[in-house]
Amino acid sequence: MTDETSALLESGRISDPFSVLGARPILWDGRPAVRFRVYMPDALKVSVLLPGETLELSADPEDPAKALFSGLHFGDHEYKPYRLRVTYKTGGAVSTFFDAYSFRPVLGELDLFLWNEGNHYKIYEKLGAHPMTCQGVKGVLFAVWAPSAKKVSLVGDRNLWDGRRLQMRPRGASGVWELFAPHFREGDLYKFEVTTREGTVLMKSDPMAFLMEQRPKTASIVCDLNKYEWNDQDWTSGLKHRNLLKEPLSVYEIHLGSWRRRSDGSWKTYRETADELVPYLLDTGFNWLEFLPLAEHPFDASWGYQVSGYYAITSRFGGPDDFRYLVDKCHRAGIGVIMDWVPAHFPRDSFALEFFDGTHLYEHQDPRQGAHSDWGTLIFNYGRNEVKNFLVANALFLVDQYHVDALRVDAVASMLYLDYSRKEGEWIPNRYGGRENLEALELFKTLNTKLYELYPGAMTIAEESTAFPSVTRPVHLGGLGFMFKWNMGWMHDMLDFMSKDPIYRRYNMERLTFALLYAFHENFILPLSHDEVVYGKKSLWDKMPGDYGQKCANLRLLLAYMFAEPGKKLLFMGGEFGQMFEWDHNSSLAWDLLQNPWHAKLQTFVRDLNKLYKNEPSMHELDYDWRGFEWVDFRDSDSTVISFIRRAQDQSDLTFFVFNFTPVARRDYRLGVPTPGYWKELINSDSEIYGGTNVGLGGGVMSEPVKSHGRDHSIRVTLPPLGFIALKCL
Repeated sequence: MTDETSALLESGRISDPFSVLGARPILWDGRPAVRFRVYMPDALKVSVLLPGETLELSADPEDPAKALFSGLHFGDHEYKPYRLRVTYKTGGAVSTFFDAYSFRPVLGELDLFLWNEGNHYKIYEKLGAHPMTCQGVKGVLFAVWAPSAKKVSLVGDRNLWDGRRLQMRPRGASGVWELFAPHFREGDLYKFEVTTREGTVLMKSDPMAFLMEQRPKTASIVCDLNKYEWNDQDWTSGLKHRNLLKEPLSVYEIHLGSWRRRSDGSWKTYRETADELVPYLLDTGFNWLEFLPLAEHPFDASWGYQVSGYYAITSRFGGPDDFRYLVDKCHRAGIGVIMDWVPAHFPRDSFALEFFDGTHLYEHQDPRQGAHSDWGTLIFNYGRNEVKNFLVANALFLVDQYHVDALRVDAVASMLYLDYSRKEGEWIPNRYGGRENLEALELFKTLNTKLYELYPGAMTIAEESTAFPSVTRPVHLGGLGFMFKWNMGWMHDMLDFMSKDPIYRRYNMERLTFALLYAFHENFILPLSHDEVVYGKKSLWDKMPGDYGQKCANLRLLLAYMFAEPGKKLLFMGGEFGQMFEWDHNSSLAWDLLQNPWHAKLQTFVRDLNKLYKNEPSMHELDYDWRGFEWVDFRDSDSTVISFIRRAQDQSDLTFFVFNFTPVARRDYRLGVPTPGYWKELINSDSEIYGGTNVGLGGGVMSEPVKSHGRDHSIRVTLPPLGFIALKCL
């Protein structure tokens, strides 16, 4: 039956090649024997190298493919790996290697059970490609989940990308296929050739590859993640015992490909960026760094938000250890690292997750559940155990293997609602008839529970644009379990307000104050993010009204209001020195602007804001407690002046903030103060060192026993035009 077996192997109708290939003990005429069978297309001669002897295998003359070689060895044969010596038809080349079909299964039954159950949180140590030693032989274990595939083959440079040569072993009903390939090594290119039930052949990248080719190429690369020696133990051990809710978090959001490029316009590597970026952050005072997604993605203009390799750090800027160097250097400098993570959708690239095994494996089949028409992408099937496991384990992987401290989860709102951006009839209600995506809710709860359990000190941040309740409430108290949530409403209100000509701001004061109505409902981060400086929205600088000097003053005012209000802070790169044009992912920031005094002084202002923010406990200790905030006056719309107090845990430790949103200096302006004494000017945005006109208090002011704003004492001040001052009583 050799000819029939060969035909079945050739066509993929034998799903388990180990059932016919390799060494199998048999009885031949009552004598114990071992039958060796090797499927080797293009081979002229095949021999099995056994201890002390060589067994020549023969090809059946009736086999039209002449690819199946077999032979008998009489006597007992210990089941252990053996070598093959193959002479090829082309050129008579000879090679010797271990037979991949001489190895036992590697993955344990418990691993497969936990994966199917959805609870294998280190599945990335099992699936994918892992250099290892198996039965005393070095090679690579390959494993992939493709439950509906008819056949799965490992293809790559090592086997001429020929799917007939290394067909994988199915592991029962688990849907997992595995193969230990003794002749593969780190750095080798590979893919999985998936034959569907209908006979269609798909070439797929490894969903759990740790490294992939740089676009437009799409092959996965065997990568060993066990070599880097971390030097951030002080940071990681200390983070476990910190309460970030009470700490100053000043986040610098960055797109790595366009922060700073080489002089020829090419990308800098992770290591090159680390050696420039970390000193820059220390100088400007940002103590957290947030990367736009760095998982592998095929399209530069997606900024990383359309991921094709969830477990692969993008090779655009170097390898995994190069990125680890960047994270390590941040940690040793006391800078936390946040990574944008995208579980909401994935692109339709045919080499990646879409229709992976010939079925809608990772995505829903029904487009009313499985497609984002806005983005042209697909939605994960969060209700499938293995898909949920794939995503949760991916988040944990980034923390475990790359020491990422936090994950900012993108597009959370699109995951929470089944009718997100859909018209009536374009979505399917949940089992209770509601619009909430119950499976996505469970995904978030599982993720946050496991993250805090396994990696104390790590955190998640939700980019959630609706009023969905309890996003940052702990799971055991009925919430989703995120540590922080972006305050998108605040961002849009502030940018709308600040973009108006000052003459009209008096009619829009509610934009300034509305966020304080709900400021303590969630643990908010106040973002001025990348999304607001692209697609015709203008840069922060260009949003500001007025001439050059007024734009600078207005931007100082916007940044100061963000730092003064309750909530942690986030600023997209370039905002700190007044990038004049919209962000372009294809080019570097306009660093030459720092030769202009206006922009250099704006950067100095941000540097001093960060110092003030860190040094004043009142500005960060009670961000999420109503006791930390107190209005002085928000009703003076005629003058367009806002004033409030921030308090620390020690309620006697407070800072007084005053903002004048018009280009008119307000002289003899009276403000009630909570305590009598000398009120020192901590910072004045109109100072000449920041590009202002030096209008202010001259260093400070003594209070008077004159009632104002419901208080027994007050100060009489001169408010700078388009300016902000912070005061503290000595």
